[in-house]
Amino acid sequence: MAERSFAKEVQKLKLGEGETFAGEGILAITKALLESGVGYVGGYQGAPISHLMDVLADAEEILSDLGVRYEANASEAAAAAMLAASVHYPIRGAVTFKGPVGVNVASDALANLASSGVTGGALVIVGEDYGEGSSIMQERSHAFAMKSQIWLMDPRPNLPSIVRAVEDGFDLSEATNTPVMLMVRIRSCHVTGTFTARDNKRPPLTVREALSNPRSDYSRVVLPPMSYAQEQNKINDRWPAAQAYIRDKGLNEFFGPKDGPVGIVVQGGMYNGVIRALQRLGLADIYGETDIPLYCLNVTYPIVADEFLDFCEGKEAVLVVEEGQPEFLEQALGSALYRAKSGTSLHGKDVLPMAGEYTGQVMLDGVEAFLRKTAPDLLPAQIRSPNAVKTAAGPDLTKTVPIRPPGFCVGCPERPIFAALKMTEQARGKHQIAGDIGCHLFACLPPFEIGGSTMGYGLGPASNAAFDGGGERRSIAIIGDGGFWHNGLSSSVGNAVYNKSDSVIVVVDNFYSAATGGQDILSSRADNKSKSTGHPIAEAVKGVGVKWVREIDRTYDVPKMRKILDEALTTDYDGPKVIVASSECMLNRQRREKPLRDKAIAAGRRVEKPRFGVDEDICTGDHACIRLSGCPSLSLKKLDDPLRDDPIAAIDQSCVGCGNCGEVADAAILCPSFYRADVVHNPGWMERTLAGISNAAISFLQRRRSGNRLEFVKA
Repeated sequence: MAERSFAKEVQKLKLGEGETFAGEGILAITKALLESGVGYVGGYQGAPISHLMDVLADAEEILSDLGVRYEANASEAAAAAMLAASVHYPIRGAVTFKGPVGVNVASDALANLASSGVTGGALVIVGEDYGEGSSIMQERSHAFAMKSQIWLMDPRPNLPSIVRAVEDGFDLSEATNTPVMLMVRIRSCHVTGTFTARDNKRPPLTVREALSNPRSDYSRVVLPPMSYAQEQNKINDRWPAAQAYIRDKGLNEFFGPKDGPVGIVVQGGMYNGVIRALQRLGLADIYGETDIPLYCLNVTYPIVADEFLDFCEGKEAVLVVEEGQPEFLEQALGSALYRAKSGTSLHGKDVLPMAGEYTGQVMLDGVEAFLRKTAPDLLPAQIRSPNAVKTAAGPDLTKTVPIRPPGFCVGCPERPIFAALKMTEQARGKHQIAGDIGCHLFACLPPFEIGGSTMGYGLGPASNAAFDGGGERRSIAIIGDGGFWHNGLSSSVGNAVYNKSDSVIVVVDNFYSAATGGQDILSSRADNKSKSTGHPIAEAVKGVGVKWVREIDRTYDVPKMRKILDEALTTDYDGPKVIVASSECMLNRQRREKPLRDKAIAAGRRVEKPRFGVDEDICTGDHACIRLSGCPSLSLKKLDDPLRDDPIAAIDQSCVGCGNCGEVADAAILCPSFYRADVVHNPGWMERTLAGISNAAISFLQRRRSGNRLEFVKA
């Protein structure tokens, strides 16, 4: 069950010639693939392109009708390997994954693909997750494109440009026999707009038809001496062919006047930010008409040196707007200027920061600094003046607004696992704990502070390998079900079995690849019409040789979770110990159950919904429940009682009734202040009658008690 359904939106993929398409960037990319005659598509989910995988899944029937093969790949490596279909066959293929971590995972297959070259167009759609909205380490995919000589496109972030880039990417790939990476940034994926649609194309040769006439060519195999010839082909044939194609087809764009004292070279994805900065400086309008010449690189690798030098002709200085580091573009363009003995000076990271996202203010400051240094007369008088009033910076809220790091959702079934583990550590001492990519990584933050390292998706247990030889305390590693199936079964669990590791591995099974949007995986318990689910993780680990396996199918049972952890840490068994802790992702559960519950209530059917609360008279204000749970629905409440200074625990309206707070309180022997109340919607007549009698009795007793209370009146 994916985070969001695109079942309605995918009907737009059927639009034909001349019709207007309106929607998000991810849907536009899918439409562009179909218009380009793609033969097969695949990929692996991950922000910011998780929704692109969801769109493809929801559009599977439309793809199938066109003869397009869709594959939800097990990992980015599997997706990239799928592009092998384009090596020998004139079939266009596209895969998508998160970059640069997806590129890292897929690097082996991508490097081999780039070496052998392709016959059909091969497009790798990379969701470039860089900047303030990123969930990963701050790197760029540009380095890999350079290393393996894969052409890199970075289109302007508007729907017509993105759609055109898909078609151009396939054409460029086929014209140069080289795979192409199409980089779409976070904002490009979710930008909305319109473009004029074309008819979808059935691939001239489908993968099914290709099976009837198999092809092979040993010159494409990456082995000596063929690999040496492939390298020469890259340099002597493919690279010049790419530069010629980019120049002749006008893939890069020029804006503004042809001549001027200065100019700006900008990555396509940065175009909107540059135009906005120029607009704020009075040098461009809202339609993109600019007074400063712009050279927009919709293809950032390879650089077309003669095209760049033509742009620089007659200009005293040029600014390179390149987000992130190292400054690959600035180095390449500087080299071109040096070799041409050009007198144009090059600016970039001297006025713009080396690292970090180029937000609106950063871009404005950088462009203004460049113009002040090189062409101050171009700036309006009110800005050029030394007494110009600077734009007021936003208020500093760091001292009044607390930071809000990412954390587990309300009712998350992973929270009780770490509450149990924290209590175990309190009893047995601190352990060496390694985390993994996924929601469970939030456990390294307060209030749990468990674990503190991640080395890659599915590599949590493998990252603890150095500590798995035994010691005073066994090492513990956490891995999610998504990471387990992505890479963990072989690289982590298989590795532990082979090396006879005396370690504990906790597999957090929440039924989905929850961190990437709730997509089904092999161990999902939901019925999936087109995918095989229902394969237990416990059976998989036993299959690779794990002998000690324990399962808990309700992680909210904190005492049981503690008992299993204690057993794993104290058993005499010398070998990897695997605990599979299973409970459904609460977000997905609520997405499924809440609409059904609301529908039943609206229809007048009786519905019970559990709610938890804290008895104000019993709660001592110790707050250990919050320290051991961390649930966002647990907060503090100030009492009016003058004899009680400390605020008590309170549960707000976001509570989903998972019961974790009460379970933690019980397991830690904290206090009996938690209670459960079942809220009944549309009760029957008997329940209403009994409730009326109960309320009347309680009201009577409360009035009598109030009547017997002594009151002191101030004279």
